[in-house]
Amino acid sequence: MGDLSRRGFISLGAALGFVGVAEGVAPSWSWASTGSIAGSATYADPQWVWDDRIDAIMKSVLDNGQVSAVNTAIRPWVDNSDPLPTGLPADLTAYLQDVNQLPEWADMDKLTLAADFNRRKDTYLFALYSVGSGIMSTVIPREAKSVYWSKGGADMQDRAAKTFTFGYDLAQLHAFEPQGQFIVTANKTRMVHAAVRHLLPQLPQWREGATENDQIPISNGDILVTFHSLGTFVHKKFKEWRIPMTAAEEEAFLHSWQVAISLLGVQDRFIPQTWADAHAQAAQVLTPILAPTAEGNSLAETLLGLTAQVDLGVTRGFLNEFVRYTLGDQVSNWLGLRRDYVSAALIKTAWPAYIAFREGTINVLPGSYYMFDQFVRALAMAFLNGGESGQTTPIEIPDMNRPS
Repeated sequence: MGDLSRRGFISLGAALGFVGVAEGVAPSWSWASTGSIAGSATYADPQWVWDDRIDAIMKSVLDNGQVSAVNTAIRPWVDNSDPLPTGLPADLTAYLQDVNQLPEWADMDKLTLAADFNRRKDTYLFALYSVGSGIMSTVIPREAKSVYWSKGGADMQDRAAKTFTFGYDLAQLHAFEPQGQFIVTANKTRMVHAAVRHLLPQLPQWREGATENDQIPISNGDILVTFHSLGTFVHKKFKEWRIPMTAAEEEAFLHSWQVAISLLGVQDRFIPQTWADAHAQAAQVLTPILAPTAEGNSLAETLLGLTAQVDLGVTRGFLNEFVRYTLGDQVSNWLGLRRDYVSAALIKTAWPAYIAFREGTINVLPGSYYMFDQFVRALAMAFLNGGESGQTTPIEIPDMNRPS
């Protein structure tokens, strides 16, 4: 996987947008916030908590026609050590001065271990974040609808290339250090979220899909849903697939996600403290809301079609069956994925052998080894800059919803 470089890691899951939006019919919030990193009891529902300061700033940017100027200013702002961009509105500069840093509770030793863990497990992470988390996002109804009706929904390959940056920068070995890029990437993503919160409620097609028309997308609760479809889902699958993890690695992997969603504006009282807390929260806010939508089915078909077009020996039938192997029959049936029983039998027996060989628990090279390496390569080539560049595409502030 190393030769995939900057286009070779995480994630169609991020590509579909680290813009999580949970279905309006989700059950009432009852997760015990004593299991949060804040550790204090609270009864506030994160579905009704947004990001007020940056929301007001980005509304002003959009209303005053400053999007192009802001995008030009932030384009060369890449590394965590870079000075803040010049040419921004004064209130945006003041905001970035306050938030362009790690939370005070961040543990650099854990973040370093998490980055090393990501590097060593990159093949499994990419497979899970793409055909697992990414396709799961198309059956999170409000997420699928919001992605579809946003500006990037009309060109999913371009959207994938742009939003891939979040996942890749999170997984860099020095992601949170001065030479890394994740803190900057998170702040750009937070600005994008604020812009989408202003734009989408103006669109009748989006409002028609909301249970409450005055609800604003991408709340703290929505971002938590997306975290669970990414980090918590991956943790669960690693356990199911018997991919070795030390207790310290599990804790570090969670910590990197805790920091990531904190940098996106999720309040400490909602961020799970342990994996047990995370899985309990996911059982309430993610699992019950999964359902098919017309928008989600369209997005899934587009994304799976892009992968099948890459000439690296990955058939659409094989891709369909890997989705089914990863997400199960219900999601696959919702998406109308046609069966390929030959591929299904191969994946069921060969993927565990592939993992076992990579982890050193068997010494015989499986005949399927090269095929699975090509499969992961195909996922990367399909979505990351169209497979034509080793650079991720800059994150930009949208100035409109989906073009008609």
